[in-house]
Amino acid sequence: MAAHRITVTLPPELAEELDRAATNRSRFVAEAIRRELERRRREALRESLDSPHPETAELAGTGWSEWASAVAEGDEGLLDAREGKPVRWSPGKGWVKGK
Repeated sequence: MAAHRITVTLPPELAEELDRAATNRSRFVAEAIRRELERRRREALRESLDSPHPETAELAGTGWSEWASAVAEGDEGLLDAREGKPVRWSPGKGWVKGK
């Protein structure tokens, strides 16, 4: 994959510290960006799990049997309850094995 050239402006003291720490500026900056993007993705996922959308939380509270029983008439063949694994929503933990 072809690299894209970008320009980044840094304060002089940070640029000097970078030059002391790394022999390859581009590689160092690319690795730092990858780590930060992954950290932000994990943080967003954590926030999403801690504060689920109200409709998602409502569905989670409904449970499998209630949800499956609400399937439209004639669509019963779309679900095979024997293939599912029991799970339940646990506030603060997310989806956990159900009983």
